[in-house]
Amino acid sequence: MWRKSRLRRRSDFLRLRAQGRTTQHSLMHMNVLENDIGQNRYGFITSKRLGKAVARNRVRRLLREAVRHHHLQLLQGYDVILIARAKLVGLSYADVLRHTARLFEQAGLLKRDF
Repeated sequence: MWRKSRLRRRSDFLRLRAQGRTTQHSLMHMNVLENDIGQNRYGFITSKRLGKAVARNRVRRLLREAVRHHHLQLLQGYDVILIARAKLVGLSYADVLRHTARLFEQAGLLKRDF
């Protein structure tokens, strides 16, 4: 993931959790809020409930790669937080890719090709 596309500050995460709209799936949550910089920024939350550091890091890598894959298909100008649930641990990349696409579609972030 590109450094300029990351959400890193605690205040950004708190703002998104408080003001953003939430989309839920059995494997993850997504909070979305418009920003004023014209490009998407992404943050990932993997709590200790997911397991040890190895499991959390793998989930974070899979989510980053799935977001990178979908990035060009998404509407721009949003801050997005993906919050992993325990069911996500152990899934393949193809499964994570499919579920993130469904979540982006539910949130209304996928571009519509007419």
